Amino acid sequence: MNRPAQYLLRFDDLCPTFAADRWRRFVPLIAEFGIKPILAVVPDNRDRELEFSPPSPDFWAEMRALEAAGAMIALHGYRHLNNSEARGWLPLHRKTEFAGVPQEKQREWISSGLKILRGHGLDPRIWVAPRHGFDRNTLLALRQEGIGVLSDGLARVPFTRGGVVWIPQQLWEPVAKSQGLWTICIHSNSARNSQVEQLRVFLGQHAAKFTSVERVLREFKPQRLGIMEDLRAKMVLWRFLASRARKRLRHRI
Repeated sequence: MNRPAQYLLRFDDLCPTFAADRWRRFVPLIAEFGIKPILAVVPDNRDRELEFSPPSPDFWAEMRALEAAGAMIALHGYRHLNNSEARGWLPLHRKTEFAGVPQEKQREWISSGLKILRGHGLDPRIWVAPRHGFDRNTLLALRQEGIGVLSDGLARVPFTRGGVVWIPQQLWEPVAKSQGLWTICIHSNSARNSQVEQLRVFLGQHAAKFTSVERVLREFKPQRLGIMEDLRAKMVLWRFLASRARKRLRHRI
Protein backbone atom coordinates (compact mmCIF):
# COMPACT_ATOMS: atom_id res chain seq x y z
CA MET A 1 0.00 0.00 0.00
CA ASN A 2 1.62 3.22 -1.15
CA ARG A 3 -1.23 5.70 -1.54
CA PRO A 4 -0.86 8.91 0.50
CA ALA A 5 -3.43 9.20 3.26
CA GLN A 6 -6.98 10.19 2.35
CA TYR A 7 -9.90 10.85 4.67
CA LEU A 8 -13.66 10.58 4.76
CA LEU A 9 -15.87 12.32 7.30
CA ARG A 10 -18.97 10.53 8.62
CA PHE A 11 -21.73 11.81 10.90
CA ASP A 12 -23.85 9.23 12.74
CA ASP A 13 -27.27 9.19 14.44
CA LEU A 14 -28.89 11.89 12.33
CA CYS A 15 -32.67 11.97 12.69
CA PRO A 16 -35.42 14.58 13.20
CA THR A 17 -35.06 14.43 17.01
CA PHE A 18 -31.29 14.95 17.01
CA ALA A 19 -29.56 17.76 18.89
CA ALA A 20 -29.95 20.34 16.13
CA ASP A 21 -27.94 23.03 17.88
CA ARG A 22 -24.98 20.69 18.30
CA TRP A 23 -25.21 19.48 14.72
CA ARG A 24 -25.17 23.01 13.36
CA ARG A 25 -21.70 23.57 14.81
CA PHE A 26 -20.44 21.24 12.07
CA VAL A 27 -22.45 22.52 9.10
CA PRO A 28 -20.24 25.61 8.52
CA LEU A 29 -17.14 23.39 8.51
CA ILE A 30 -18.65 21.17 5.80
CA ALA A 31 -19.28 24.24 3.65
CA GLU A 32 -16.06 26.10 4.42
CA PHE A 33 -13.76 23.21 3.56
CA GLY A 34 -15.85 21.67 0.77
CA ILE A 35 -16.26 18.33 2.54
CA LYS A 36 -18.55 15.66 1.09
CA PRO A 37 -19.42 13.67 4.22
CA ILE A 38 -21.34 10.47 4.78
CA LEU A 39 -24.58 11.35 6.58
CA ALA A 40 -25.87 8.30 8.47
CA VAL A 41 -29.62 8.89 8.82
CA VAL A 42 -31.92 6.80 11.03
CA PRO A 43 -35.13 6.36 8.99
CA ASP A 44 -37.65 5.78 11.80
CA ASN A 45 -35.94 6.51 15.09
CA ARG A 46 -37.45 4.85 18.18
CA ASP A 47 -34.32 5.07 20.34
CA ARG A 48 -35.04 7.29 23.33
CA GLU A 49 -31.34 8.10 23.61
CA LEU A 50 -31.58 9.95 20.27
CA GLU A 51 -34.55 12.06 21.36
CA PHE A 52 -32.87 15.35 22.16
CA SER A 53 -35.70 17.59 21.03
CA PRO A 54 -39.11 17.58 19.33
CA PRO A 55 -38.82 16.56 15.66
CA SER A 56 -37.19 19.35 13.69
CA PRO A 57 -39.42 20.54 10.82
CA ASP A 58 -36.29 21.45 8.87
CA PHE A 59 -34.44 18.15 9.22
CA TRP A 60 -35.36 16.45 5.94
CA ALA A 61 -34.92 19.62 3.89
CA GLU A 62 -31.48 20.10 5.44
CA MET A 63 -30.47 16.55 4.56
CA ARG A 64 -31.68 17.06 0.97
CA ALA A 65 -29.69 20.28 0.68
CA LEU A 66 -26.52 18.63 1.96
CA GLU A 67 -26.98 15.71 -0.40
CA ALA A 68 -27.43 18.12 -3.31
CA ALA A 69 -24.12 19.72 -2.27
CA GLY A 70 -22.29 16.39 -2.48
CA ALA A 71 -22.92 14.52 0.78
CA MET A 72 -23.61 10.78 0.65
CA ILE A 73 -26.76 9.62 2.45
CA ALA A 74 -26.36 6.37 4.38
CA LEU A 75 -29.11 4.12 5.70
CA HIS A 76 -28.32 3.99 9.43
CA GLY A 77 -30.26 0.92 10.46
CA TYR A 78 -34.02 1.15 10.79
CA ARG A 79 -35.27 2.27 14.21
CA HIS A 80 -31.94 2.26 16.08
CA LEU A 81 -33.34 -0.14 18.67
CA ASN A 82 -30.36 -2.23 19.76
CA ASN A 83 -32.08 -5.25 21.28
CA SER A 84 -30.07 -8.13 19.80
CA GLU A 85 -27.17 -9.64 21.75
CA ALA A 86 -25.90 -11.77 18.86
CA ARG A 87 -22.28 -11.49 17.79
CA GLY A 88 -21.80 -9.75 14.46
CA TRP A 89 -18.80 -9.51 12.17
CA LEU A 90 -17.45 -6.57 14.17
CA PRO A 91 -18.32 -7.29 17.82
CA LEU A 92 -17.55 -3.82 19.13
CA HIS A 93 -20.75 -3.64 21.20
CA ARG A 94 -22.75 -6.13 23.21
CA LYS A 95 -26.12 -5.14 21.77
CA THR A 96 -26.97 -4.21 18.20
CA GLU A 97 -30.03 -3.77 16.01
CA PHE A 98 -29.37 -6.19 13.15
CA ALA A 99 -26.83 -8.91 14.00
CA GLY A 100 -28.56 -12.20 14.77
CA VAL A 101 -31.96 -11.13 13.46
CA PRO A 102 -33.51 -13.50 10.84
CA GLN A 103 -32.65 -12.57 7.29
CA GLU A 104 -36.29 -12.01 6.27
CA LYS A 105 -36.81 -9.52 9.09
CA GLN A 106 -33.55 -7.74 8.30
CA ARG A 107 -34.60 -7.34 4.68
CA GLU A 108 -37.99 -6.04 5.79
CA TRP A 109 -36.35 -3.42 8.00
CA ILE A 110 -33.87 -2.40 5.29
CA SER A 111 -36.62 -2.15 2.67
CA SER A 112 -38.81 -0.07 5.00
CA GLY A 113 -35.90 2.20 5.90
CA LEU A 114 -35.03 2.83 2.28
CA LYS A 115 -38.64 3.65 1.46
CA ILE A 116 -38.78 6.19 4.29
CA LEU A 117 -35.60 7.96 3.21
CA ARG A 118 -36.61 7.93 -0.45
CA GLY A 119 -40.02 9.21 0.53
CA HIS A 120 -38.28 12.27 1.94
CA GLY A 121 -36.47 12.85 -1.33
CA LEU A 122 -33.15 11.28 -0.34
CA ASP A 123 -31.09 8.74 -2.27
CA PRO A 124 -29.45 6.38 0.27
CA ARG A 125 -26.60 4.49 -1.40
CA ILE A 126 -24.54 3.15 1.48
CA TRP A 127 -25.17 1.27 4.75
CA VAL A 128 -24.04 2.20 8.26
CA ALA A 129 -24.98 -0.33 10.95
CA PRO A 130 -25.96 0.97 14.39
CA ARG A 131 -23.17 0.00 16.79
CA HIS A 132 -21.33 -1.77 13.94
CA GLY A 133 -23.77 -4.68 14.31
CA PHE A 134 -24.38 -6.74 11.20
CA ASP A 135 -23.86 -10.28 9.92
CA ARG A 136 -24.00 -12.32 6.71
CA ASN A 137 -27.78 -12.05 6.65
CA THR A 138 -27.47 -8.26 6.70
CA LEU A 139 -25.20 -8.32 3.67
CA LEU A 140 -27.57 -10.62 1.82
CA ALA A 141 -30.52 -8.36 2.61
CA LEU A 142 -28.58 -5.29 1.51
CA ARG A 143 -27.70 -6.89 -1.82
CA GLN A 144 -31.32 -7.92 -2.31
CA GLU A 145 -32.37 -4.31 -1.75
CA GLY A 146 -29.75 -2.90 -4.12
CA ILE A 147 -27.26 -1.55 -1.56
CA GLY A 148 -23.76 -2.79 -2.36
CA VAL A 149 -21.57 -0.56 -0.16
CA LEU A 150 -21.16 -0.19 3.59
CA SER A 151 -19.05 2.04 5.83
CA ASP A 152 -17.26 -0.15 8.37
CA GLY A 153 -14.23 -2.35 8.93
CA LEU A 154 -10.74 -1.73 10.29
CA ALA A 155 -8.53 -2.21 7.25
CA ARG A 156 -6.69 0.70 5.64
CA VAL A 157 -8.13 0.21 2.15
CA PRO A 158 -11.62 -0.48 0.76
CA PHE A 159 -12.28 -4.18 0.16
CA THR A 160 -14.98 -6.66 -0.81
CA ARG A 161 -16.47 -9.26 1.51
CA GLY A 162 -19.81 -11.03 1.45
CA GLY A 163 -20.60 -9.56 -1.95
CA VAL A 164 -20.45 -6.00 -0.59
CA VAL A 165 -17.82 -3.25 -0.79
CA TRP A 166 -16.55 -2.22 2.65
CA ILE A 167 -15.23 1.32 3.02
CA PRO A 168 -13.36 1.15 6.35
CA GLN A 169 -14.22 3.31 9.36
CA GLN A 170 -11.44 3.25 11.94
CA LEU A 171 -11.29 6.67 13.65
CA TRP A 172 -13.53 8.55 16.09
CA GLU A 173 -11.44 11.70 16.07
CA PRO A 174 -9.05 13.29 13.56
CA VAL A 175 -5.65 11.60 13.50
CA ALA A 176 -2.98 12.33 10.90
CA LYS A 177 -1.92 9.26 8.91
CA SER A 178 0.72 8.73 6.26
CA GLN A 179 -1.01 6.15 4.05
CA GLY A 180 -4.37 4.52 3.48
CA LEU A 181 -8.02 5.57 3.56
CA TRP A 182 -9.39 6.67 6.94
CA THR A 183 -12.99 7.43 7.88
CA ILE A 184 -13.50 9.70 10.88
CA CYS A 185 -16.84 9.06 12.58
CA ILE A 186 -18.40 11.96 14.49
CA HIS A 187 -21.44 11.75 16.77
CA SER A 188 -22.64 15.34 16.67
CA ASN A 189 -25.23 14.76 19.40
CA SER A 190 -22.52 14.24 22.01
CA ALA A 191 -19.52 16.08 20.54
CA ARG A 192 -17.95 18.66 22.82
CA ASN A 193 -16.97 22.12 21.60
CA SER A 194 -13.32 21.09 21.94
CA GLN A 195 -13.94 18.28 19.46
CA VAL A 196 -15.50 20.70 16.99
CA GLU A 197 -12.42 22.89 17.27
CA GLN A 198 -10.15 19.87 16.90
CA LEU A 199 -11.90 18.99 13.64
CA ARG A 200 -11.67 22.59 12.46
CA VAL A 201 -7.91 22.63 13.00
CA PHE A 202 -7.49 19.26 11.29
CA LEU A 203 -9.52 20.36 8.27
CA GLY A 204 -7.46 23.53 8.06
CA GLN A 205 -4.34 21.38 7.77
CA HIS A 206 -5.64 18.44 5.72
CA ALA A 207 -8.76 19.51 3.80
CA ALA A 208 -7.12 18.73 0.46
CA LYS A 209 -6.78 15.09 1.53
CA PHE A 210 -10.51 14.61 2.13
CA THR A 211 -12.30 12.61 -0.52
CA SER A 212 -15.82 11.32 -1.21
CA VAL A 213 -17.44 7.89 -1.40
CA GLU A 214 -17.85 8.24 -5.15
CA ARG A 215 -14.15 9.02 -5.64
CA VAL A 216 -13.15 6.15 -3.37
CA LEU A 217 -15.17 3.64 -5.38
CA ARG A 218 -13.77 5.02 -8.62
CA GLU A 219 -10.11 5.26 -7.62
CA PHE A 220 -9.49 2.30 -5.32
CA LYS A 221 -11.17 -0.55 -7.25
CA PRO A 222 -11.92 -2.58 -4.08
CA GLN A 223 -11.11 -6.30 -4.00
CA ARG A 224 -10.58 -9.00 -1.39
CA LEU A 225 -8.11 -8.08 1.34
CA GLY A 226 -4.63 -9.50 1.11
CA ILE A 227 -3.48 -11.81 3.88
CA MET A 228 -1.29 -9.25 5.65
CA GLU A 229 -3.85 -6.43 5.58
CA ASP A 230 -6.56 -8.81 6.78
CA LEU A 231 -4.33 -9.93 9.63
CA ARG A 232 -3.56 -6.34 10.55
CA ALA A 233 -7.27 -5.47 10.66
CA LYS A 234 -7.93 -8.45 12.94
CA MET A 235 -5.11 -7.34 15.24
CA VAL A 236 -6.58 -3.84 15.45
CA LEU A 237 -9.94 -5.36 16.42
CA TRP A 238 -8.30 -7.60 19.02
CA ARG A 239 -6.45 -4.64 20.58
CA PHE A 240 -9.65 -2.63 20.67
CA LEU A 241 -11.56 -5.41 22.45
CA ALA A 242 -8.66 -6.07 24.83
CA SER A 243 -8.46 -2.39 25.76
CA ARG A 244 -12.20 -2.30 26.45
CA ALA A 245 -11.96 -5.43 28.59
CA ARG A 246 -9.16 -3.88 30.67
CA LYS A 247 -11.25 -0.75 31.25
CA ARG A 248 -14.20 -2.83 32.42
CA LEU A 249 -11.96 -4.78 34.75
CA ARG A 250 -10.56 -1.58 36.28
CA HIS A 251 -14.09 -0.32 36.94
CA ARG A 252 -14.91 -3.51 38.86
CA ILE A 253 -11.87 -3.31 41.10
